[in-house]
Amino acid sequence: MSRYRGPRLKIINRLKTLPGLSKKTPNRIIEKSGKRKHSKPPKPSKYPVCLKEKQRLRFHYGLTERQLLQYVRIARRANGPTGQVLLQLLEMRLDTIIFRLGMALTIPGARQLVNHRHILVNDRIVDIPSYRCKPQDLISIKDQQRSRNIINKNIDLSQRDKIWVPNHLNLKKKKKSQYIGLVKKIVDSKRISLKINELLVVEYYSCRV
Repeated sequence: MSRYRGPRLKIINRLKTLPGLSKKTPNRIIEKSGKRKHSKPPKPSKYPVCLKEKQRLRFHYGLTERQLLQYVRIARRANGPTGQVLLQLLEMRLDTIIFRLGMALTIPGARQLVNHRHILVNDRIVDIPSYRCKPQDLISIKDQQRSRNIINKNIDLSQRDKIWVPNHLNLKKKKKSQYIGLVKKIVDSKRISLKINELLVVEYYSCRV
């Protein structure tokens, strides 16, 4: 699957903080006096605003343009508000679930764990990052020391940085330092940590679906 391999800080500076893409934060523009530079930007038209929200969503979840367009089409056919359904579809992807559980520090990192067959869903290896998880799915780690070491280190770093597991998921520690995640329910789109106006994304694609 193709994915973005370019400079991530450049994307973050343009689109603001994207925790799924990278832990880096935007650079601040500082004047020589040490004060932050303030300049009133021109009022943007609606299209650039919609485009920016779409780009933020795409880079956060690590999707290609074609993949995101397909998710929008699925959301439009489903029952419920298109924007909310779209966010729920993206949040229930296996790579996003791994990231939310703290087993990976970023979504690209979670995708790599899945591709390298470190992750089990209901005791079966799943190597498809876009696999759609369902309520009561159990997410566990392959019974190999290398797999456990990688994921345990990521979980320790997430807990150190006080990145807590959202309430639609549950993470428990079993014997032998084995962690097991549980998908308790479909995520509530209002509780997604990424602050984004999904209606602008839907509006951007309204003429294409």
